[in-house]
Amino acid sequence: MKKAYTTVLTIAGSDSSGGAGIQADIKTFAALECYGLSVITALTAQNTLGVSAIYPLAETIVSAQFRAITADISIDAVKIGMLGNAAIIKAVAALLMELKGNPPIILDPVLGSSGGTTFYSPEAILLMMKELFPLATLITPNLPETALLTGRKKKLETPQAIEDASLHLHKTGAASILVKGGHGESNECRDCLFYDNRFFWFSSKKIITNNSHGTGCTLSSAIAAFMAKGETTENAVKKAKNYIDETLQAGTDYRLGNGNGPLQHFYRLWK
Repeated sequence: MKKAYTTVLTIAGSDSSGGAGIQADIKTFAALECYGLSVITALTAQNTLGVSAIYPLAETIVSAQFRAITADISIDAVKIGMLGNAAIIKAVAALLMELKGNPPIILDPVLGSSGGTTFYSPEAILLMMKELFPLATLITPNLPETALLTGRKKKLETPQAIEDASLHLHKTGAASILVKGGHGESNECRDCLFYDNRFFWFSSKKIITNNSHGTGCTLSSAIAAFMAKGETTENAVKKAKNYIDETLQAGTDYRLGNGNGPLQHFYRLWK
């Protein structure tokens, strides 16, 4: 009997430069030996210098993609990235309720680009918290996103502040929270995971590189891939963190464009 593919479905926006979004997700799934499926929520015009335009798709198109896939193929995990607007958020929440098999759902809020482009209105952010957070197995906000989601005006600079913010997000319905520390000012990247009513801290040396575009998308996709294979949330985060560090380090050997370039997702294949 032939082996079945381990499948991961990404619901996210397209990045025309290939560094983040759907393209980064599919690369990550493939690199980690999973079969990637995609529901595109928005088209973007962007390159390594920034995002110049965003075109959200109609929610009917998003729903049609999702139902075509799930009518034929079983899903082992779902990764959610940029959704674009409130209508798509509501549509995706309804679609997730149709999923069979209760696969893990990893939600990367992606409230804006690293270059400063905002993707959602305040009302849409509140809707995301209400509709999607309770459906998520894990949410993966970075430090600025965590501060925004919890209404904190000050930077989250101490472990206690980050843990308090995680508990705040847990009360919104998210089962587990990974607060990504890459935007911190120290030379160390410290990520905080709240899972199974416990805190887990992951530390690694910050890799200085001009090629970090798509880091958040790639991390959440890697977590989804490892969870699709049956890893616990804690182990999936640990393995995904290792993968991210290796893609960042390998990316320092390449150059693409004139701005913030992509990671090297296939460093194990490209020599």
